Amino acid sequence: MKDSSDAPRRAFLRAAGAAAGASLLSRRILGANDRLVGGFIGMGRMGMANLGFAQQMENVVIKAVCDVYEPHLQQAVDATGRKAKAVRDFREILADKEIDFVCISTPDHWHAYMTVEACKAGKDVYVEKPLCVTVEEGVQMVAAARKYQRVVQAGTMQRSGIHFQQAAAMVARGDLGKVTMVHTWNYGNQPPAGIGTPPDSDPPPGLDWDMWLGPAPKRPFNKNRFGVDAKAFSHFRWFWDYAGGMMTDWGVHWLDIVQMAFGEAMPRAVTALGGKLLMRDNRETPDTIHVTYEYPGFLATYENRSGNAQSMFGKSGGILFYGTRGTLFVDRSGYRLVPEKGSDLVEVEVGRFNNMNLAHWEDFIDSIRTRRRPVSDIETCQRSTTTCILGNIALLSRMRIDWDAEQWTTLQVEARSLLARPARDPWKIVV
Repeated sequence: MKDSSDAPRRAFLRAAGAAAGASLLSRRILGANDRLVGGFIGMGRMGMANLGFAQQMENVVIKAVCDVYEPHLQQAVDATGRKAKAVRDFREILADKEIDFVCISTPDHWHAYMTVEACKAGKDVYVEKPLCVTVEEGVQMVAAARKYQRVVQAGTMQRSGIHFQQAAAMVARGDLGKVTMVHTWNYGNQPPAGIGTPPDSDPPPGLDWDMWLGPAPKRPFNKNRFGVDAKAFSHFRWFWDYAGGMMTDWGVHWLDIVQMAFGEAMPRAVTALGGKLLMRDNRETPDTIHVTYEYPGFLATYENRSGNAQSMFGKSGGILFYGTRGTLFVDRSGYRLVPEKGSDLVEVEVGRFNNMNLAHWEDFIDSIRTRRRPVSDIETCQRSTTTCILGNIALLSRMRIDWDAEQWTTLQVEARSLLARPARDPWKIVV
């Protein structure tokens, strides 16, 4: 069921890889006992989690950790038993020829530039989701991975969950019958005060705010834009300069599995409604959103609300595949199959089988050694991330967006300005 209408785009990426391949020696396949050396960039909550997973891999050595915020940098050094070098400028890690791979767990607006530069420097890459903040960045990232023949694993780790793989296979085989609707969601009930409205101020000691902003527009420091919170993942994701709200933060996880189940299909059309209907804080992204996607042969939705937590099965988030023979629910805890009345299907409920994060890192390390494509190859996450970005574009433009996968653009000319944005000097991406 794979959408083949983007063949010219794929041909371009293959050509980029072939052109580089003619002048590059193939990297040798490494054995299990060959040591791999890593560098970690961005040492917040997700960066520290990835560091912990990587430290459980055999024959992997962490040489350097990097962050522009001194407390995060020091906690990362401590987590390595003070064996890793503390680095304040990521370019030092990319210039280190001993480092084989990098892990990028920065805020989203840095993902594209760092990934492209890491590929150019001959590093393999583990980059957190969402892959990027614009459609154009995703194209540049895939082109760099192919041109420089790098292994790039995206942080959509649900693809390494055995129960997610089983659920996707059930849909792909037709076990549910004809699936015409898929629903994905995240629900919660949060106080309207949200993250508050702190005034702009001087950055805290030990933070290089200008470097944190990087390619994003120059802004005064604001506690919520920086967003470090000991009780939550960073609030930067609620500002358009750096991320795409819940649509890209969580929607990419669910829609990635939907597209996996349907052969990496892309939507043909997107509509969206939503806004800040509850929160009185200074976030910019919506607290309530409903996005509808028209795929070949089925519809899918992503819905987020912050003022009510009720949902089917009492789940705060997940995926429901609606088929003519049955309904399949899946989230990170497992899956449940509910037969339609009169169906010959048998109700099944199973829990998760493995640690998805550890399996995802094992897959990445094995891919480095064998030079195969990883389970969350950059191009699959580019497609899933683009789908989510299109949801935000539909919301911001207040238009129905028709997606032209052959040209990798929108049919609505007026919406094309939202597919890319300028980068602040000197952070323009050059593949």
